[in-house]
Amino acid sequence: MLYTNRKVRKGAPYGADFENPFVWHERGKCPIYYTLEIVGGKWKWAILFKLAMDGVIRYGKLKEFLPPIAHKTLSQQLKELESSGIIHREQYNVMPPKVEYSLTEKGKTLIPMLEMMAKWGREHMAD
Repeated sequence: MLYTNRKVRKGAPYGADFENPFVWHERGKCPIYYTLEIVGGKWKWAILFKLAMDGVIRYGKLKEFLPPIAHKTLSQQLKELESSGIIHREQYNVMPPKVEYSLTEKGKTLIPMLEMMAKWGREHMAD
């Protein structure tokens, strides 16, 4: 259920009884805001897409897939996804250092959203 700071109005747009489902009164109680906090950002969906496609991927391969991303930005996005429980980071104590990333069970629940985003993109790319 979405939250709003306005009165409920019958027959509102978006197929719900809210004037605007994207207006919320308390940050911590809106499921959309929560989702955006976890996976919002320019690169997180691209990172999740690559992990969903490859299963397990090393940092260097992920960096190659996202060539315009800065090292600092990629590292930060990965740390945020890991701290949210979306991805798993496995570090091997070898030389040279080896780090692999994969989706957690919680992260795998985002795959249907990735599929819907891909479907939407295919349908609207020609627009």
